Amino acid sequence: MNDKLAEALNEQMNFEFYSAHVYLAMAAYCSGESLDGFANFFIIQAEEERFHGMKIYKFLNDRGRRATLSALGEPKNEYASMLDAFEHGYSHEQQNTKRFYNLADLALNDREHATMYFLKWFIDEQVEEEALFDNIIHKLKRIDKDSNAFYMLDAEFAQRTFVAPAE
Repeated sequence: MNDKLAEALNEQMNFEFYSAHVYLAMAAYCSGESLDGFANFFIIQAEEERFHGMKIYKFLNDRGRRATLSALGEPKNEYASMLDAFEHGYSHEQQNTKRFYNLADLALNDREHATMYFLKWFIDEQVEEEALFDNIIHKLKRIDKDSNAFYMLDAEFAQRTFVAPAE
């Protein structure tokens, strides 16, 4: 693995940790609005992002490269609505997908097959993440001001858990 690819993987690892920070800020917003189910949704998202960051961390170390941590930026802490929070999350996931595509292009150009194979898992994961957020946005738009449906969705999200995928 060349230095440029190792540096790009380190940047992505740090972006995954930043993503966890973004989702924890969203969870805090939800908790402040007494929407504990939505808060749980974002807490689980944060756990997934930390898992992704650690997956890259381990890969770098397994390849004889050092994982290096950088400072996290300040996430957005206020939202106009739950829809606004999910739209922000969807945009964040789209940005993350582009980052993984760029990493895959670097690995492909270098014919770095182990990294290409490693990144496939993340690209598949991004398809799921974008679909998840898109689906929730559609639900939120459909229920609009139906408070019963909104609170049912909150209750549904309270049940969400994270189980790390088998390696």
